[in-house]
Amino acid sequence: MLQVRPYLPGDRDFILSLAPRLAIGKRPWRDPDIWVKTVEGWLTQSIDQHNRKGMVLIAEEDGELLGFATVSHGTHFTGQPQAYIGELATSESAEGRGVGAALVEVCERWARAQGYTILTLSTGAGNTRARRFYNHLGFQDEDVTLTKLL
Repeated sequence: MLQVRPYLPGDRDFILSLAPRLAIGKRPWRDPDIWVKTVEGWLTQSIDQHNRKGMVLIAEEDGELLGFATVSHGTHFTGQPQAYIGELATSESAEGRGVGAALVEVCERWARAQGYTILTLSTGAGNTRARRFYNHLGFQDEDVTLTKLL
């Protein structure tokens, strides 16, 4: 049975092992090694701030770790408070099994419990699978970053 629970210290290596999954859809002009190292830094920061600035959530089934998400307090540039899903990744074997949706659902519950009416996240423009997944769950495009190579 799939369950989503709060992070435990023994989950750290599993979370960090999924850092390369957060490079899916990155544009070819971005260095993959720098990308993964940066993501590892974000993940370490989220883990270190677990229960202070937000939550790190783990999805597991029958003792097998399948994915994780981080959700935290945030503020839009306009000053409007919002919750923010910083990272969400599943193992390759967990794709298409409802793990990501279960993690998002728990992030939504956390955000509502904190009094938020807005939940945001970012994903790469080239990560078409993630974009379809999030659109299916009701997320809408809000901002677009454009890049020009010189």
